[in-house]
Amino acid sequence: MSSDRLGVPTSGVEVTNIGPHGFWLLVSDREYLLPYESYPWFKKATIEQILDVRLEHGCHLHWPSLDVDLSIEILEHPEAFPLISRS
Repeated sequence: MSSDRLGVPTSGVEVTNIGPHGFWLLVSDREYLLPYESYPWFKKATIEQILDVRLEHGCHLHWPSLDVDLSIEILEHPEAFPLISRS
């Protein structure tokens, strides 16, 4: 007799912590800090809006309720993307 594996992640992305200065995302096996200073779209967002994140195509993060899109490349190499929104 064999059992199916339970608890296999389906989304590939999870918000692991939200704090006063930013929040942490776990994407596949890597964790990223998104400070509000660098990602101002999230500063006044509700917890529900921040948690509503989807990983699309394995490399694209989308928050539909905030209309925010980020690539994993931006999180891994922010120095390559120096322009910051002034929202």
